Amino acid sequence: MELPIVVGVDGSEGSLRALDWATAEAARAQLPLRVVHASLWEHYEGMRPTFDTRRPAEQILAEHLVASAQERARRLRTEVRVVADVQPADPVSALVRESYEATLVVLGSRGRGRIAGTLLGSVSLAVAGRSHCPVVVIPATVPDAQPKLGRVVVGIGDAAGPSAAARFAFARATSRHGELVAVRAWRCPAHETADHPLLAVSAAAVHRRRAEEHLDDVLAVLDRTGSGAMVRRTVLQGPVHQVLIEEAGGAELLVVGARRSGTHHGTHLGRVSHALLHYASCPVAVVPETP
Repeated sequence: MELPIVVGVDGSEGSLRALDWATAEAARAQLPLRVVHASLWEHYEGMRPTFDTRRPAEQILAEHLVASAQERARRLRTEVRVVADVQPADPVSALVRESYEATLVVLGSRGRGRIAGTLLGSVSLAVAGRSHCPVVVIPATVPDAQPKLGRVVVGIGDAAGPSAAARFAFARATSRHGELVAVRAWRCPAHETADHPLLAVSAAAVHRRRAEEHLDDVLAVLDRTGSGAMVRRTVLQGPVHQVLIEEAGGAELLVVGARRSGTHHGTHLGRVSHALLHYASCPVAVVPETP
């Protein structure tokens, strides 16, 4: 069964950018595209007289919106099979439900209305935190420089083997015939550098070497398929979010993992994921890490 790529649209400029990105990704992966608009217009139907059979204006607007988005996607990539759906539901709940049977959920970082400037905190961030499949959030602004085609950046954490995020990033770089930039950030604990300058240099060298060895081990397992994808190893000292944001400059995609909490709250988005979603200049994929 082919699970579609789902894109949430609301008519905003940000959602149109998300639609274009999702359409291109669907064409690349040879997957269907599902365009979804969700709103709570049905809650207002109770205010209408029971004898009034006209459809609410909000419903008509929603249907026109998804029809226009569907037509835009079909014009962009004629080979992609596009379906559209209007759901009378809360957008977060609707998109989380969609994520159960989707390959990806794609969203713009900002939307329409009075909370447009903070929509990342209300819709995109909430969906990224609760989705059952990877979520790609498209930034609100176009980067100054053209991204390097096929460049995918992923952060490599402390796990012994390749994480779901690493596997996702590797697959995306391979499908683009591009370059996977695997980034391992490291830091030397303060108590190991406070006593003596020579000890500080020695401790830093040990931590860097450990980071390099760990990265090599993870990538050796990741590329057992011998796919031939170009992989660049990067080991840098500094906070993880800062290192990844800097390395993602000019990338097509930045990938980060999020741990599954095992509760009804869904995925746990830590400080790194929050920082990347707010400040990265390229699309960010948040990939659930299941046990």
